[in-house]
Amino acid sequence: MNPNILSAYALPGRDADSRQAIRHAIEAERIGLGSIWASERWEGKETGAICGAISYATERVGIVAGLTHFTGRHPMVTAGLGATIQRLSGNRFTMGVGTSSPERLARQGFPVFKMAHMRDYADLLRRLWRGEKVSYDGILGRFDEMELLQPPEVAPPVILGATGPKALALGGEAFDGVVLHPFLTVEGARRSIAIVRGAAEKAGRDPASVKITACVVTAPDTISDAEKRRIVDARAMTYFRGPRLATALVNANGWDPAPLEALLGAGLHGSEPTGVDAEAVKRFAEAAQMIPAEWLTEGAAVGSAEYIAERYAAYLGAGADELLIHGSTPDGLEAVVKAYAAHG
Repeated sequence: MNPNILSAYALPGRDADSRQAIRHAIEAERIGLGSIWASERWEGKETGAICGAISYATERVGIVAGLTHFTGRHPMVTAGLGATIQRLSGNRFTMGVGTSSPERLARQGFPVFKMAHMRDYADLLRRLWRGEKVSYDGILGRFDEMELLQPPEVAPPVILGATGPKALALGGEAFDGVVLHPFLTVEGARRSIAIVRGAAEKAGRDPASVKITACVVTAPDTISDAEKRRIVDARAMTYFRGPRLATALVNANGWDPAPLEALLGAGLHGSEPTGVDAEAVKRFAEAAQMIPAEWLTEGAAVGSAEYIAERYAAYLGAGADELLIHGSTPDGLEAVVKAYAAHG
């Protein structure tokens, strides 16, 4: 099977050394991954800086902003960021966006975007990248005259991170691709994909034209138990600690919601484990013991490289076009990539 449909994160989570993202990207290219993703954290992973550095250090691998959000940048700034990285990378860039955490954005003074904001913003980017002179007066505000005097030769695809039905449908209606949330089961992914494809068809689009990426938390059996707890258990707790996201994941997977009461009462909402805070990782991993074991086994890929390859094939069989490996970095994935390439 073609490993080009596999991708991975550079520097997932928090890390004190931003330069490690460049090393991860170089390794991703060496082992044959199709893309390297860079999530955004302003303290060390600002999208323009990280993706620009990766574009200079690599030659083939696709580069994905995965994910930033629209609320922190004026449309001209975002359009300029995308156009610049396209030039630096030789048209290898994809703009991935999501709604982030509305509560956190509101506390920091950012506007909170709803579906209509996301739709209009994506449309503005496409128009600017086509070289249009854009005037707009709507839900995003008023922009009298926006224009990129040197638009990119190839407009970056704009993809949406989506979990709930409304966001999934928006992805199918108005975006070039959709990124599914980690810890979806194969059946949860299948149901989510059906929403995206159905919305695209209803909007008069070719459903197959919307590229869907399944995000699979991955922990090979070559890593230590402590690393597994950090990659799987602690990361799972970051998603199941708050009511909005936890409920969306439980509903998408068709799980019994009863265990959520204990998870939401663990007192971790609003906090986050980091790779440089071992105590925080430990607290999250211990709290994760309240997560039903099947949620972790059904929503992730943990085990031998051959077993992980089978899990990846199952997500593709559910309708995903490509896979985003989460948690494990490219420097620990060569055996997984080889197993997947050899998978029948």
